[in-house]
Amino acid sequence: MARVELNLSLNRVEGDLEIAVVLEDGVVAEARTVGTLYRGFEQIMLGRAPRDSLVITPRVCGICGTAHLYSAVLALEQIWQVPVPPNAVRIRNLCLIAEGIQNDLRQTFLFFAPDFCNPRYRDQAWFAELTERFEPFRGSIYRQTLAQSRKAVEVVAQFGGQWPHSSYMLPGGVTIPPDLRRILACRAVLDDIQHWYEQVIVGAPLDEWLALDSADAYFEWLETPAHADSALGLLSRCARSLGLHGMAAGTRHMLSFGAWCDPQQASGRLLPGGFYDGDSATLSPFDQQLVNEHVRHSWFRPYPGGRHPLNGETVPDFQPNSDRYTWAKAPRYGDKAVQTGPLAELLIGGDALIRSLHAAEGGNAWLRQFARVRRIAYELAGARRMLEELAADIGQPHILNPAKSAEIDGEGFGLIMAARGALGHWLKIEDGVIAQYQIVTPTAWNASPRDSNGLPGHWEQSLVGVAVQDPDDPIEIGHIIRSHDPCLVCTVHMLDSGKKLRFAP
Repeated sequence: MARVELNLSLNRVEGDLEIAVVLEDGVVAEARTVGTLYRGFEQIMLGRAPRDSLVITPRVCGICGTAHLYSAVLALEQIWQVPVPPNAVRIRNLCLIAEGIQNDLRQTFLFFAPDFCNPRYRDQAWFAELTERFEPFRGSIYRQTLAQSRKAVEVVAQFGGQWPHSSYMLPGGVTIPPDLRRILACRAVLDDIQHWYEQVIVGAPLDEWLALDSADAYFEWLETPAHADSALGLLSRCARSLGLHGMAAGTRHMLSFGAWCDPQQASGRLLPGGFYDGDSATLSPFDQQLVNEHVRHSWFRPYPGGRHPLNGETVPDFQPNSDRYTWAKAPRYGDKAVQTGPLAELLIGGDALIRSLHAAEGGNAWLRQFARVRRIAYELAGARRMLEELAADIGQPHILNPAKSAEIDGEGFGLIMAARGALGHWLKIEDGVIAQYQIVTPTAWNASPRDSNGLPGHWEQSLVGVAVQDPDDPIEIGHIIRSHDPCLVCTVHMLDSGKKLRFAP
């Protein structure tokens, strides 16, 4: 048996990521994901005024700062029992959606699609056409995506003044009310993106695309020129011709916190969340008490088993010459490793097409990416709904400032669906300052290491069994990992030690 060990540094991901795999006869027999930088935000927050979280935590990530701000303000509002007017929820949702559109476009066409321009595929019938569209900095879709995704975050700038790292959400609402100028400006942005999405990305009007409800209907549709020649059609034909629809299922369990708060009932979600048990193929309500984090194989001060985030800790304990191998923790839902992201969001949320495709072929690398492009349609429809409701209620309040006496000690959490999946902030306030702050990011769920029981995380499970044709150019691993939209920036951060170290398991 030929045994080869590879340590791969992946580019075109957010942050620094290494993948360590063991190949046996060219097939991945074991995989480990290595987050190479330490995140210190949990310690930065200790001892600070609670409202500091609204300024500091949006800096966790340059892509999904709106999502972190949203989670942080929800946690404070839960502790202080602060009511939020519907218009504030609509503005928050609108900005979160805009950030999601930006991310979904960039991840698909700037990060994932360029892998198909690899010279190994030059003999494929689709290679020339695909390269013309997706080659970095030259391809037509690549360049259009840069422009369209930049335009999307103008919506956040309308209400947040800037993107990224905005701090316009406050307990009780947002800082800027809706007015006709902002609503019309946002509508113009969405009109442009939707027109491009319909004409170039999916090749059909939004309503027709959303009405597709079965795998058979989609595969028939894929043969029609309008969709086959679209960006998604081309990407699907290429990915499926390489077999990506039959690989990298990973864990069968999925998690979604539910997308977008309901303006009429802030604790509700417009797209339902929950836990999908892949063993029984059943859905159940999400219970945040079941979230726990393990550090058995992480470079943190050890503790036995898993801990709920409100009882957790983040104390670095770098041990390079041990069986610990990453700065990422291992979140679990009960005792289960789960995956999160657009596939989980739409499957649990009830999209009929995604459920049908999942039932037909199971989870896989192509479906994860397909779901991300499919979600853009929901985002566009959801953003239009928020604008229409704002226009109808334009004179209603945008903030209900809480009395200072309401800012009491307590425990709370803020859970939302960020672009990459389930994001949670857990917060404890004692004596008027932050006594505990734990962030569990989407990539922490997906890129988690082994837990205390030795159970590998989702990415690690996804890679096992994958055939790698050329160990010097393991493009198969790039396809799989990038289909998850990795964000190690969110998951781990920089430790300024003044030294350059290489971390390998």
